[in-house]
Amino acid sequence: MHNDLPQTLLGLLRIYSPSGHENAAVQWLVQHMQALGLRTHVDAAGNAVGAIGNGARHLLLLGHIDTVPGEIDVRAEGDVLYGRGAVDAKGALAAFVDAAAASAAADLTITVIGAVGEEAASPGAAHLRAQFARPDYLLVGEPSGWERVTLGYKGSAWFELTVRRAISHSAGEAAAAPEQAAAAWQRLQAWAREFNTGRERTFDQVTPLLRSMHSENDGLEEIARLQICLRLPEGMHAAVADDVVRMLSGPEVTVTARGEALPAYRAAKNTPLVRAALAAIRTAGGQPQFVLKTGTSDLNILGPLWDCPAAAYGPGDSALDHTPHEHLSLREYARSVSVLRALIEGLATPSSYSR
Repeated sequence: MHNDLPQTLLGLLRIYSPSGHENAAVQWLVQHMQALGLRTHVDAAGNAVGAIGNGARHLLLLGHIDTVPGEIDVRAEGDVLYGRGAVDAKGALAAFVDAAAASAAADLTITVIGAVGEEAASPGAAHLRAQFARPDYLLVGEPSGWERVTLGYKGSAWFELTVRRAISHSAGEAAAAPEQAAAAWQRLQAWAREFNTGRERTFDQVTPLLRSMHSENDGLEEIARLQICLRLPEGMHAAVADDVVRMLSGPEVTVTARGEALPAYRAAKNTPLVRAALAAIRTAGGQPQFVLKTGTSDLNILGPLWDCPAAAYGPGDSALDHTPHEHLSLREYARSVSVLRALIEGLATPSSYSR
C-alpha cells in the first residue's frame, strides 16, 4: 500500500466496523485525531469526538463510522481506493477530520464526530439529540460528489408483516401464509402507484421496499414474515404510513412497526452554511449543484430538532453505497478536503455568516 495515500481515510478503511462493532475504529480515530491536534474523547454512546478551536460559533461535522456488513479488501488501484465504507461514509468522515485539522479558525469551534450505528437504529445520533448542545452549523458527512451539496433526505418507516395460520392441504382453496403475505405486499405496491400518480420526482413519491422475506412451518402451523420499508416524501407523517400499512395488510396480517420512523427533511438553501459551501466548490474549480436524496441519514434526526443551517456533503458516488465494489476516487477525496477547508474559512469570515 502506497505511503502517499491519505492516512485518515486509509486507517478508517483498514478497520472493518459494521454497525454494532465500531469500537476498534472509534479508538483508532480518537487517537488519530489527537495526533492531529484535536481534543478528543469517546462519548457515552461510543461516538468518536474531536474538537479544535475555541470560537463562540460552533460548526459540527457529523459523520458516521459504522458501515453495512460485507468486508471488502482494502486496496489501491490507480486513482481508486477500495474498501467497505469508502463511499458510505468513511470517505466523508475522513475528509472532515483532515479539513478540520488543517483549518483551525479563531472565530469557530469545530467538532468532528464519528457516530456509531447510522446504518442501524442510529444510537449515536440519538445520543446527540438528547445530550449535545445545538450547534450554529451542522454538516453531515454523506456521499454527494465533491461538487454537490445535499439539502434533503426522504423519510422512512419500517414494518414487519407476519401471517400465522394452521396448515391446510395445498390442493385446498385457502391461501397459504406466504400467499397472504405476498397479497398484502401487492396491495401496498398498488396503493403507492396510485399515490405517486402525477408526482414525477422520486423525492416526492412514496417508495415501498421489500427488504426480506421468510416462511417456515412445523407441520401444524405455517408462518410467513416480510420486512418492508416505506421511503416517505416530504409532508407525509409516519403515522399516516403506519395507518396505510395496517389498513392494506388486512385482518390476517399482524403488522409491527420496527425502529423509529423518520420524516423527510429538507434544509434551506439560503443559509450561511450553504452559501459558504457553494463558494468553496467554486473556489475549488467546481460547478455546485443541489441534490435531494431518496434514502435517510442522521440529518433526518438532528436537522429538525436543531433547526440550524444544515446540509450534507462528502466525496463519492452514492450509487456505490453498500455494493461489493465500493470505492472512492482519491482525486475526488482531495478535492472534497479542499472544499471543506474553504467552507470553514468562509464561515470564519464575518461577511459570509451575517444573517
